[in-house]
Amino acid sequence: MAYRKLGRTSSQRKAMLRDLTTDLIISERVETTEARAKELRSVAEKMITLGKRGDLHARRQAASFVRHEVADAETKQDAVQKLFADIAPRYADRQGGYTRIMKLGPRRGDGAPMVVIELV
Repeated sequence: MAYRKLGRTSSQRKAMLRDLTTDLIISERVETTEARAKELRSVAEKMITLGKRGDLHARRQAASFVRHEVADAETKQDAVQKLFADIAPRYADRQGGYTRIMKLGPRRGDGAPMVVIELV
C-alpha cells in the first residue's frame, strides 16, 4: 500500500489530512507527528501545484478539498484565496519540494516523534 493508514478509517484519515492541509496553508507551519507530516507533505504539495496552475478547474478542485476557513481577518481572505493569491506565486519558479520537515524530538506522553512541517 502506498500510504500510511495512521490508525484511522479512510473517512477519518481524509478529514484529518484536510484539516492539517488547511492549517498549513493558513499558518504556513504546523507541529505534528512525523508520520502525519510525511502524509501531509504529499497532499499539501498537490494543493500548491493546483495553485500554480491557477485556472478555474484547479481552483474548484482545491476548494473541494481545503476547508473554508478565514486565513486573514483584515482582508477577509479564506484559505483557498490565500493559496492561489499568496502561496502559489511564491513557488512559480520551483518544481516541487514546497515543504520542509524538521524533527523536534519525542512527545512527552507517548514518545511519538514530533516534527514541524512548514512551507519553504
